[in-house]
Amino acid sequence: MAETPENTAALVAEIETLGEKLALTRASVARRFIGQDRVVDLVLSTLLCGGHGLLIGLPGLGKTRLVETLSTVMGLDGARVQFTPDLMPADILGSEVLETGADGSRAFRFLEGPVFCQLLMADEINRASPRTQSALLQAMQERSVTIAGQPHPLPAPFHVLATQNPIEQEGTYPLPEAQLDRFLVQIDVPYPARDAERDILMATSGTDEAESEQVFDTASLMAAQTLVRRMPVGEAVVETILDLVRACRPEEDTAPEVVREGVGWGPGPRAAQALMLTVRARALLDGRLVPSADDVAAMAAPVLSHRMALTFAARARGQNLSQVISEVTERATKVEVAA
Repeated sequence: MAETPENTAALVAEIETLGEKLALTRASVARRFIGQDRVVDLVLSTLLCGGHGLLIGLPGLGKTRLVETLSTVMGLDGARVQFTPDLMPADILGSEVLETGADGSRAFRFLEGPVFCQLLMADEINRASPRTQSALLQAMQERSVTIAGQPHPLPAPFHVLATQNPIEQEGTYPLPEAQLDRFLVQIDVPYPARDAERDILMATSGTDEAESEQVFDTASLMAAQTLVRRMPVGEAVVETILDLVRACRPEEDTAPEVVREGVGWGPGPRAAQALMLTVRARALLDGRLVPSADDVAAMAAPVLSHRMALTFAARARGQNLSQVISEVTERATKVEVAA
């Protein structure tokens, strides 16, 4: 549809209204998940883009609490699966059972697994076997489950927030690179600041705990996801995204020396698609109508860090992937980016 002043004015009004709603959402989440504003913004960006997120953090940092709170605030039907080495695909997807009717007839009936929800928390996803991981990641990509040759669509919207412990790797099955690429962003959950940790103590160790309120419902969230895709992106920002993603590939002529010598493989087109979506969501959360190069710089690490890998030689030299991404991002966006 051709852009007209009326269309533009309507789009601006919709974006401003959604921005006000998102401000209420952030405040509601912050009542229960305290002092991690960047983590909250990244998860909300993931939901606004219709994608899946990989939460990386030590135990006890509130990842489960965050997902439960988001389920309430966003009005989504949530479920949680604790991944273990003996977890089978049917434990997540569901299975067919043979039932005998009152007249003695027998027929198979499909019993839905916990994946049939709108917001699934896959807790410690790297503890499940590769077979189980693949079953979940296929559902994430295709938004449907095939059992006994019959497709079963998943509810819409469907999001997965998976968690991983970055320290304890004994008895785990690291996700292959191709499967990591299915996650829109990787979200690192750090320790809270001292003042935030004090607020957490006061809010959670008493007899009463703050409750979050529902702000969105299924229809309004899906409308927001459509609106994000309608937001305009300037040509300069598009070129910045392309420059950044292509500069992270060691095979490219435009790649800087730090990439050519230290990166084993770089991000594919899906990374550029993820940046196009997430910079819009970040601008929206910040109350702006169009994204800028600053948004590209801010979303570079969450989008690229799980889509790149250092060579063995680079790791032996003590190189850090986050530093490489920071250096390339600074060159591509012409802004100061903290390492």
